[in-house]
Amino acid sequence: MTVIRKKITVGAVLCLGGWLAVCALAKTVRVEDVRVTPVTAADIQKAVRDSGAKAVLVNMWATWCGPCREEFPGLVSVAHKYQAQGLKVLLVSADSAADLPAVKKFLAERGVEFPAYLKAEKDQEFIDGMGKQWTGALPATFLFDGTGKLRDFWEGEATFSVFTQKVAKVLGKQIEPTGGTP
Repeated sequence: MTVIRKKITVGAVLCLGGWLAVCALAKTVRVEDVRVTPVTAADIQKAVRDSGAKAVLVNMWATWCGPCREEFPGLVSVAHKYQAQGLKVLLVSADSAADLPAVKKFLAERGVEFPAYLKAEKDQEFIDGMGKQWTGALPATFLFDGTGKLRDFWEGEATFSVFTQKVAKVLGKQIEPTGGTP
């Protein structure tokens, strides 16, 4: 076997090993195990206040929203990374009730095993109930501290690094200098 061929073979084996490690870390979730509860803005506000968490990240998203789909892996990774340190993540889909099967499939494919929610009131009522700063754009993320006080809010797609920095700040944690994707 030539040196180049050996290097290619070794590289392929290493790539396959890395891919298998990533697959092993991903959670397998069955669609029928995904829980999605209809909620109003008042329900979300109550869930934030009653969470018992040190920080609560509420993310508004939809299956049809490209930026929502792009940020989802980083969002789920942050949820898993900081769960043991007191972070609770509430995922609220803006999809219609008729799209519930698609919502559950989307969540299962992304390994979401924690409870998720589906907006169950008219758009403007829901938007106003969540906060006057929200224009209704998706994705939208609200970050609350353990007392239920809004500590940060942003509209638009965020990266794993942005989620990590903002959550760590509310939790009072130091973050790794690299702050890159997991």
